[in-house]
Amino acid sequence: MKKLLLILALGVLAFVPGCDNNGGGTAAKSGGGPKKLRLAFVTNTKNDFWETFQHGCNSAVQNLTNVDLDFRYFTGSTVAEQQQIVSDLVTGGVDGIAISPIDADAQAAFLAQVAAKTLLVCVDSDVPGSQRVCFIGTDNVTAGKQAADLLKAALPQGGKIVLCVGYPNAQNAKDRIQGLEGELAGSNLQIIDTLADATDPAVAMANAQKAMAAHADLAGIVGLYSYNGPAILAAVRGANKAGKVKIVCFDDDSNTLAGVAAGDIYGTVVQTANRIGYETIARMDQYLSGDKSRLAQGNIMFKSLPVNQSLVESVQAWHDDNLQP
Repeated sequence: MKKLLLILALGVLAFVPGCDNNGGGTAAKSGGGPKKLRLAFVTNTKNDFWETFQHGCNSAVQNLTNVDLDFRYFTGSTVAEQQQIVSDLVTGGVDGIAISPIDADAQAAFLAQVAAKTLLVCVDSDVPGSQRVCFIGTDNVTAGKQAADLLKAALPQGGKIVLCVGYPNAQNAKDRIQGLEGELAGSNLQIIDTLADATDPAVAMANAQKAMAAHADLAGIVGLYSYNGPAILAAVRGANKAGKVKIVCFDDDSNTLAGVAAGDIYGTVVQTANRIGYETIARMDQYLSGDKSRLAQGNIMFKSLPVNQSLVESVQAWHDDNLQP
């Protein structure tokens, strides 16, 4: 337990092999009180994952001397709504924008226009054709494989599975599904449907309820976004199927961790949101301050951690120790 806590606290769940693993410190600044850089971040929704991510961003800002951060929680559900936020930021003259795009194909051309006007970084979910300078986030294909491994352990006898996701056209969702499908290929586990909810927890819960009603023999439900875990848990408990319909999900929402501790969620794939948030702001600052190498890799990806009941207490303790206001 102590070893895991140390790993989490030090952020060693960091980069996949081959990626730069230098720490994110402040780049050297010229004297005379330089003008502050104006950076912005636009999420794909609002939930515990993004609050933890913002904690990391704020920690970076506190360690820097020349950054103002405009952190925007996206609470809409359409591409047009998210892009309007970005357009307003560009008009306002920000020096750099980081965004978690909700549709990799539909937003490529728009984001390419943004990239021509200001520093653009995709975080959490990529749009490779957007001309963004860099993607920073989890290795989502590997994370999908980790979710598949949890499913295999939860359901050694196999069975039917449904997936719940916010935006199926977001690249992080595509990559997680790719990892899941690849790892489950040839197994006795069958994905029979993917249910989208546009990051609305009420819709996510209703989707899980409908899936259980439509498939009496449903063996498991996978939640690909942070809020999916608690929503699925509520649906399964409401149907009196806790422990019967196995749940595997993503991230470390407090209700998800409580569900894992209780045994009603088999496991969750935890991302290092705090570290990713810190590195995003630190590296954008360094890039704009002249150190182009800090985003030169094109992809800066972090490892994720599959957490089952044996590990959940350590993750909960890390939250209590490190993420208090």
